[in-house]
Amino acid sequence: MKMVNLAGQKVLPMGLGTWHMGDDTSRRSLEIAALQAGIKQGLKRGVVAVDTAEMYGEGRSETLVGEAISSFVRSDLYLISKVYPWNASMDLLPKSLDASLQRLGTDYLDLYLLHWTGNISLTETVAAMEAAKKAGKILHWGVSNFDTADMQALWQIENGNHCVTNEVLYNLGSRGIEYDLIPWMQAHQLPLIAYSPIAQADTLGNHLLANPVLKEIATNHQVSVFQLMLAWVIRNGETLAIPQSSQVKHVLANLAAMDLELSATEWQAIAKYYPKPIKKQPLDVL
Repeated sequence: MKMVNLAGQKVLPMGLGTWHMGDDTSRRSLEIAALQAGIKQGLKRGVVAVDTAEMYGEGRSETLVGEAISSFVRSDLYLISKVYPWNASMDLLPKSLDASLQRLGTDYLDLYLLHWTGNISLTETVAAMEAAKKAGKILHWGVSNFDTADMQALWQIENGNHCVTNEVLYNLGSRGIEYDLIPWMQAHQLPLIAYSPIAQADTLGNHLLANPVLKEIATNHQVSVFQLMLAWVIRNGETLAIPQSSQVKHVLANLAAMDLELSATEWQAIAKYYPKPIKKQPLDVL
């Protein structure tokens, strides 16, 4: 297992995603237990990343995370949240940030992301992010759902190169970003944050769970296909995967995938079924 370097902070390559968590009050205790179990298990190995956003349940996810992390040492966690693009202005971003901090029960974020591109100029958003960093309310900032052209545009803006990461959809069934986005990010020494790393099972139409090669390799290693898919996402040591699960056993299984090592022959067998892209593809988003 290789730790992921996010602007000097080394974090475990498997974090905790929280999209849709906090929406159903009847599942609250289960979701909090899942997050706490993941943090406790992860802390045996290093700093744990927890990813949320003001969009997730209109703040309910952040509130849930705040409750789940309240008993842990803040510096042991790497907290990530995101701002709506229409709130990413000089006037509104500080208000959104303060609301997120209050819900999370902390006075700073390790990483604050622009959730996707919007109508507010990137120049203004970067300035607002830099002001938040100067105020000590965020340590670093980044972006989410940015394609290569978006990243290139960001780099043309003053302080745009202070961006430390880009969070995008990436999984075995969605490899489009490998054509140009990942090479661009690697050239600029930017780690990737991968959301939906297990492709929401078969919902993307890739029939990953039923693939005979994946099933055979998983069986040989005594793991699930889900764990195999997660190991694939973090295989290069430069990607932070943030799978979401509301069940303790699934969260622990996700973290266990950090230790799965495949042979070159096994990686090649997987690539035959799910090859790298050979041309530019639209950025996949959820």
